[in-house]
Amino acid sequence: MIGLRTRILTATQGQAIMHHNFHEYAPQRGTVPGRSNGVMISNSGGHANAFALNNLQDRAVMFVSPGDAVYEGQVVAENARDNDLTVNPTTAKKLTNMRTTSSDENIILKPARKMTLEQALEYIEEDELVEATPSSIRLRKALLTENERKKAGRKKAATEVVEV
Repeated sequence: MIGLRTRILTATQGQAIMHHNFHEYAPQRGTVPGRSNGVMISNSGGHANAFALNNLQDRAVMFVSPGDAVYEGQVVAENARDNDLTVNPTTAKKLTNMRTTSSDENIILKPARKMTLEQALEYIEEDELVEATPSSIRLRKALLTENERKKAGRKKAATEVVEV
């Protein structure tokens, strides 16, 4: 049932009404659909910076806002493509003595997508976790560092080759 309500409301443009009652536990039937897009994963800790988010928002739907605390391995955005991408949402603009046009100072960010617990549970894939605290709901990779994720990917690929 997780995710069904969201899909029905989206398909009917919010016009559907849904009621459900628990009947029984049963074995899973069919395949569970996954998401078609990848995610952007933070490669460093700190606070998200408006300058960095402005550069990333053209390729993604952001999950964090400027000033939000982020850590390595946290999912910070939904990638426009189907692969996962490691990014740095804490990058600050380089300071120089050169004057720039006012267009550099006017950063306009789209609002970050905030998810409910049900939406977050529906959104995650097998290698991701939902982190729920009293103040926020965050998504993260099960393996936080990029090196751990690469090692696990190589190990999984090696075992798939042996099984075939």
